[in-house]
Amino acid sequence: MVVIDQIAKTLALRTLDDGPILVVGQAGFRLAFNTGAAFSLGTDSTSLLIVISFAAVVLLLAVSGVVSNRLPATAVALIIGGAAGNVIDRLFRQHDGAVVDFFDLGFWPVFNFADVAIVAGCGLLIWSSFRGEPRDDAT
Repeated sequence: MVVIDQIAKTLALRTLDDGPILVVGQAGFRLAFNTGAAFSLGTDSTSLLIVISFAAVVLLLAVSGVVSNRLPATAVALIIGGAAGNVIDRLFRQHDGAVVDFFDLGFWPVFNFADVAIVAGCGLLIWSSFRGEPRDDAT
């Protein structure tokens, strides 16, 4: 997930610098930089967001070893990959701690693959908690 996210962001930086590319109606690709969290909340707290995101990745990595079912493990992996992708932006890209966003639906805040992975992972985690499947190691 991290590799896909970082490649896509690099391509977006190279391709969308001249302006947005509309695909259908107002939906398409537009380069945006988000110094905040989801929906640009906390734009003045970039350092705090870096610490929280990094801590979340470390915590999720620590607990991922005890996840024994494939669906929740996939969900945790998506969340880790997405969070790591955005942390990499904040720490290593030269955009004042901003995350590179490029998917533009026209009616929703601009987002990236890392954001999709985090939301999908959270959704899978919630869904798997209601399925009540036995653990993979159960006999």
